[in-house]
Amino acid sequence: MSRKMLSEEPTIHPTSTVKESELGKWTELGPNTHIEESSFGDYSYTAGDAQIIYATIGKFCSIASHVRINPGNHPMWRVTQHHLTYRREQYGFAECNDHEFFQWRKENSVTIGHDVWIGHGAIIMPGVEIGTGAVIGAGAVVTKDIPPYTIAVGVPAKPIKERFPVDIANELINIKWWNWDREKIEQYFEQLNDVESFLKKVKEASQ
Repeated sequence: MSRKMLSEEPTIHPTSTVKESELGKWTELGPNTHIEESSFGDYSYTAGDAQIIYATIGKFCSIASHVRINPGNHPMWRVTQHHLTYRREQYGFAECNDHEFFQWRKENSVTIGHDVWIGHGAIIMPGVEIGTGAVIGAGAVVTKDIPPYTIAVGVPAKPIKERFPVDIANELINIKWWNWDREKIEQYFEQLNDVESFLKKVKEASQ
């Protein structure tokens, strides 16, 4: 059975919810994805059952199922960590919620670069930045920033290797191919499977 064709208009599964968020072109939200107050770059997708809040997601990101990006933070410094001190309306303690607390959560947003692959069940904690080209292993809990083109796994997640030598990674970062328009991507499409051929063609074109 073939998958539904994507288009410049975001593809959103009927079971998914989008709240105050911006979705780019050629994007797809799989089943039961919830995204709130976030931006989701061109060509990025979720496989499903993902929760994303207060986050900036780059272009061409691959987010596997059951990923949690910026999970809820509780006020550990208060007498009680419970919802009732900030979701005051819901519990009938006040006519408005604790906006200062929610602003604190927003200020601890997550930033994910371009072409990042986040494996099944990974959790990206508040305030973390994941660099372009990075890979986050399945089940990882990311508590600290991950550099570009780095593979990180474990609980807590730690870098284990680099995808490419530093010089090649830097070349890709400088090229910023993820910002190309679709016409230019099509011109280089055959070279996207081979880093050496891709870099060679880019250099030839610049001469």
